[in-house]
Amino acid sequence: MRALFFIVLSVISGAVSAQPADFSSKLVQAALQRTEHQVRYDGAYMRIEYPGGDVPADIGVCTDVVIRSYRSLGIDLQQLVHEDMRDNFSSYPSKRIWGLTRPDSNIDHRRVPNLQVFFRRHGTSLPVTQRAADYKPGAIVSWMLPGNLPHVGIVTDRLVAGTERPMIVHNIGAGPQLEDVLFSYPITGHFNYFN
Repeated sequence: MRALFFIVLSVISGAVSAQPADFSSKLVQAALQRTEHQVRYDGAYMRIEYPGGDVPADIGVCTDVVIRSYRSLGIDLQQLVHEDMRDNFSSYPSKRIWGLTRPDSNIDHRRVPNLQVFFRRHGTSLPVTQRAADYKPGAIVSWMLPGNLPHVGIVTDRLVAGTERPMIVHNIGAGPQLEDVLFSYPITGHFNYFN
């Protein structure tokens, strides 16, 4: 009954008609696949094509794990973030944090604070708790690392042995990894985004 309700709601709202559980499973698989790629951590500014642009496949940062996972499911966060920033620039922290006066499709989607705003505006903000069971596969989690460095990753369906704590796919410097980091840093955001 719940699945039928979601399909009807999706048709009415014009949303993607895939069930959330199915989408979440596909997103988790896409994230896990990212761990098979050799990626050097490099967040340098680069000019990239728009839409559908990406930095070279052998480099990336935490946001690129999220961007590439969604893109493998046909969702271009570069375009979506850019269009939302173009139409709602004052809702984003780009001026306050980076001193920008307009969107930049080369980099905006690769910045954690911008993704957080986008997911809050267009996804579902979920409670930030210390209960592992609250973090479901396919959710996006953001953290603040030491030195006030924002970070982001994807919750998977893999659990840390002997616990209910889900493992996370993220890139904290050694390329995309599947690791037990959910509660390693202060959590600053918890989102679902199904488009």
